[in-house]
Order: sequence, then C-alpha cells, then structure tokens
Amino acid sequence: MHDTSGPEELFDRARRRHFRDRAFSRSQGRDFISEIMAKEILDRLSLVKREFKKCLLIGQAGPNLRLALTKLNINIVTADASLMFADSLGGVQCDEDRLPFADHSFDLIINIATLDSVNDLPGALALARRVLSPDGLFLASLIGAESLTTLKMVMMEAEGDRISAHVHPQIDIRTAGDLMARVGFALPVVDSDRLYLRYANIDKLVSDIRDLGSANILKDKVRSLPHNVYLKMKQGFQDRADSEGKTTEQIELVYLCGWAPHPDQPTPARRGSGQMSLKTVLNKPSED
Repeated sequence: MHDTSGPEELFDRARRRHFRDRAFSRSQGRDFISEIMAKEILDRLSLVKREFKKCLLIGQAGPNLRLALTKLNINIVTADASLMFADSLGGVQCDEDRLPFADHSFDLIINIATLDSVNDLPGALALARRVLSPDGLFLASLIGAESLTTLKMVMMEAEGDRISAHVHPQIDIRTAGDLMARVGFALPVVDSDRLYLRYANIDKLVSDIRDLGSANILKDKVRSLPHNVYLKMKQGFQDRADSEGKTTEQIELVYLCGWAPHPDQPTPARRGSGQMSLKTVLNKPSED
C-alpha cells in the first residue's frame, strides 16, 4: 500500500494515465521530440566504456531506442503510466514515484520525457537510484522550464483577466541538478539543449504536445479553454509569425546523468570548479 498522508499531489494520476494512453494511440513513441531525446541518450550511452545487462526503460520511447539497446545485448524491461503502452510490450504500468521493482534490479535506467509530470520528483529519482545496482547508470530526458514560451504568452493574452493554469509547472535545470545530488546520485551531471521550432499555426503545435503525452493534468484545477479564447490564441500566435508565415516556439530539453554510488568511483570536482565534464563522467573504464 502507498502512504496517502503526504503532501497534496499536484497532478491527477488518472488524467495523466489517460493522456499517456492517448499519446501512445497517436504516436507510439515516434513523435519527433521523443526521437530526438532518444538519439541523444544513445549518443551519451555510447561514451560509456562498459557493458550493461539489464535496463529499465521508462517512457514511450520509440522502437529505434529499444532496437539499439537490444543490439547491445541489453535485456529491457519497459514501464510507463500508460496501460496501453505497457500491454503492447509486455511491460509494467506504474508511476515513476511508485516503481514496483526490487532494490538493485537494473544496472541501467533510461527515462524518456516523463519526469516533468511526476507528482513526487525527488521520490522518483530516489527510487531510480534504489533499484539501480551499485555503479549502475541513470540517464533521463525531460521537457524543461524554458519551454513553450510563445504558447504561454498567447494563452495569457487571450485569457485577459481570467488567467488559469493550462500548462503544468516544469523543472528548471538548476533544480534538477540539486535534486540529483540530494537523492544521492554520484557524479551527477545536468545539461540542456533547445529546439527552435517554426509552426504555420497553433493547431500543429498543440498536436505535437499531445503526441508527446503532455497536457493539462493539474489536479482540481482543470478549466477548458472557451472557444473564443482559443480563437484569440490562434490569432495571437499568427500575429507573431515571420515573413514566411511561421511562428517560432522553443522547447528546452533537459538531460540528467548520474551513477548509483560505488566505492571505486572517482571523486567529483568541487561544485562550481567546472573540472568535471560530461565526457569524463560517462567515459568510465570497463569492469573486469
């Protein structure tokens, strides 16, 4: 059983599962943002000079990532809040802050685009570290706080004095780094990249957001946008278009890397010294 006496949850778990199911029905993890994240995660994994045996893959990563891991002879267990996705691959339906796996079950965990909408992010990270074997690797990607700035602006302008939350709060890169260190990951590294996307209309942007599984899942704070407000949003979005009729939106992709503690790991440089690069952290020697 799970303790229900903790802090009030920000997100509606049932709504989150519903939107994750919808995302699977729409894109099955083949949305272009998830594909970009997966490719970057694989690039980072290729820097690691060791072999992994068992990976917990969280999120609706497309088949390319799973195929690449299989080619590395890594046994994969999939998990997601979506029952449809879990059933399709014989995986496990669960929330990231309620992982149903024994301690030290995996030597690799990869999370694609789910941590920004989990109720208990510190708990989710702590659980990930717990189910990793000593010296196991955690790699994750998520949508960061510097995302959808244009959409947020036109939404506020369209609603006027009746502003409501329609996009859930997202994690900034500094907070993510602090949480990684706080829950006990060794050699934590957090960095980010930005996508600048150009859209002819706001409908395509909203469609891409739904493909990723993102939507308004705030608990007890859901108010649908009136049609007239959405029309104002569409106009405000179009008013920002360039000479080619395209409006630019930005997506911040945040990447997390950390190791489950092990006595033989190198000691990180003092925080702020700038002497511990991502390449150094990932380029660990193979175990005998």
